[in-house]
Amino acid sequence: MNPQQATLALDVVVPVYNEQVALEPSIRRLTAYLTESMSVPWQVTIADNASVDATPEIADALAAEIAEVRVVHTQRKGRGHALKLAWGSSDARVLAYVDVDLSTDLAALPPLVAPLLSGHSDVAIGTRLSRSSRVVRGGKREFISRSYNVLLHGMLGVTFSDAQCGFKAIRADVAAVLLPLVHDDAWFFDTELLVIAQRSGLRIHEVPVDWIDDLDSRVDIVPTIKQDLRGVFRVGRDLARGVIPVQSVYAELGRSPIGRVARPSFLGQVVRFCIVGGLSTVVYALLYLLFQGALGAQAANFSALLITTIANTWANRRFTFAIRGPERAAVHQFQGLTVFGIAWAITSGSLLALNAFAPGAPTIVELIVLTVANLVATVLRFVLLRRWVFRAPRAASPDVSHLSSTSGQEPEVSTIGRGSSAPDLGDSETRRQATSSGPTSSQTASSPSSAAPSQKATAA
Repeated sequence: MNPQQATLALDVVVPVYNEQVALEPSIRRLTAYLTESMSVPWQVTIADNASVDATPEIADALAAEIAEVRVVHTQRKGRGHALKLAWGSSDARVLAYVDVDLSTDLAALPPLVAPLLSGHSDVAIGTRLSRSSRVVRGGKREFISRSYNVLLHGMLGVTFSDAQCGFKAIRADVAAVLLPLVHDDAWFFDTELLVIAQRSGLRIHEVPVDWIDDLDSRVDIVPTIKQDLRGVFRVGRDLARGVIPVQSVYAELGRSPIGRVARPSFLGQVVRFCIVGGLSTVVYALLYLLFQGALGAQAANFSALLITTIANTWANRRFTFAIRGPERAAVHQFQGLTVFGIAWAITSGSLLALNAFAPGAPTIVELIVLTVANLVATVLRFVLLRRWVFRAPRAASPDVSHLSSTSGQEPEVSTIGRGSSAPDLGDSETRRQATSSGPTSSQTASSPSSAAPSQKATAA
């Protein structure tokens, strides 16, 4: 359906960087599918971020040929930055994005955007980690993806299953509130947006997808992993310090929980803690054996204990003390890391004592000593978790009376329309603006751009 026929309902953004080979066939396939399958007015936006090959020219040619295609150009590299520009300059009610390789089967697009168009949900994501998803990719990338999501569950208390599948959508009014709070302009953009959305009480809809790995992916895995880890710790720190004003977003857009899960009795807590602790001890022993040959005894002990501590804190929070939802999840993890420091001191001290009294002891002896020390640390851990970390349930809804200020980003308006004066793209650094009490109603109600959706883009 041509977007001129009615108010624009859906804008599907395709962020691209040096994609001269894949761009044209992907856009033609995407627009053909939307024409065939979508009954609401739609458009496709090509978000070119600093391509140095023929991508900009191909994008402009497609926009000149296909009425439902527009182009956003920026000389600043970064997928997150490109999405902010494209979403911030769109008039559509629902904003989506797909990777240019179209690794995700497009049949998942209608169920992705349907709950957003109806107003039932606020954000929607495709997930490759559902039991009903069908995924074809190498073991290495599968392991990295699942490990990353385990880290997010443990450190930030997230409940969504797949943070980085390149197949997401968001309501425009929600995007207008959340985008200024997302600081990352690269690959961590997705995760940061979802974490803020969940912590603000927004409803995140998940759609199982069929997904085939792109062997020509432009993602550099190792630097991306490092950036993501830095992003996880930054967001966790800012949430713990109250820098991100999720309370104000909750007050404006959030959905209050229906009720609180009953807290188990003391005996129930002990039983559940023993189960979690027993599993953690087994996992710790296996990880220590795995790491010991390559890292040495002390480093293997630290790495195994750190990993099991993150998972253990998450499991005890959810099952032993029945604390659900995102509230104080990051604070609990940082308190759990403090308890980890105490446990590490106990286990490391036992290892130092063993090396002092029995130098050259075999690995099995080291493992036995460390396991006993870890059990002692586990008892102390229960006391600290019960009396300090999870000592009392919190109120269900956030307190909006003590909001903290934060720095947000204001997306640049970068739509170029044919037949009208083109706005200045302004590839300058995105402005940071202080947010103290959340967006005003005028900010969420106003459209980010007055450009007509049917206009096509010209070359920047």
